[in-house]
Amino acid sequence: MNALIVFCTVPAAAADRLARLLVEERLAACVQALPGLRSTYRWEGELQQSDESLLLVKTTAERYPALERTLAAHHPYDLPEILAVDAAAGLPAYLRWLQDETATGEPGDAD
Repeated sequence: MNALIVFCTVPAAAADRLARLLVEERLAACVQALPGLRSTYRWEGELQQSDESLLLVKTTAERYPALERTLAAHHPYDLPEILAVDAAAGLPAYLRWLQDETATGEPGDAD
């Protein structure tokens, strides 16, 4: 099992809705919403700044494609930031829990 951490910036008003959706659909074991983020970027040739929240999404490589599709479909931005990084290591019991909570069957059933 390859654990991933997915970074996704969202408007603060959308953070809870997206976090709940990902966990309810078993696409993520846990989503943390970190408020108070200020993003500076260029969009359509203009310098922009936005107040956002950062979602830290814990999932598996197996569930990532479905997570990406769902997040892109429900995200309010035309081009959402969705970046996944490998978790090089983790507490074995936590990694088992992550696997169980993102399994498509019953908890405890690995994909």
